[in-house]
Amino acid sequence: MKKIAFLLLSILSVAANSNELVDQACDSDNLANACIPKLSSGFNFLKSYKVNGEAKDKVEYSYVFTKGTQYMINICPNGTTPDGVVVSIFDKERNKVASSKINGQFISAIAYPCNATGIYYIQYTFDEPSSHCAGSALGFKR
Repeated sequence: MKKIAFLLLSILSVAANSNELVDQACDSDNLANACIPKLSSGFNFLKSYKVNGEAKDKVEYSYVFTKGTQYMINICPNGTTPDGVVVSIFDKERNKVASSKINGQFISAIAYPCNATGIYYIQYTFDEPSSHCAGSALGFKR
């Protein structure tokens, strides 16, 4: 019985340590905070997002956009370029309305002029990046 308890504790300890290593490898909190001052002039900060896709194909969030408002989403990966991290905006019917990958090129920010109030989905995918880790910030202006 003691051997089983010891074995279970060992397994739990290894699992906890491996989660810590994954979290340390992707410091998306700091990357998201670093994105806030990089919003273009005139945009007001709304929300920052952690983009840790090390165990997933995509990371997705939702936000209610308001008609007549322009939104900007920027990406701050580990390096200085978007590095294969793609942000896309989908409307409530899941139609893609904006993307940071244009003609095979990755851009670090997208602006979207909202024409209809409703829920929108902000999706981060990874197109052969060197890291599946980034931060992002959402801003708006009227």
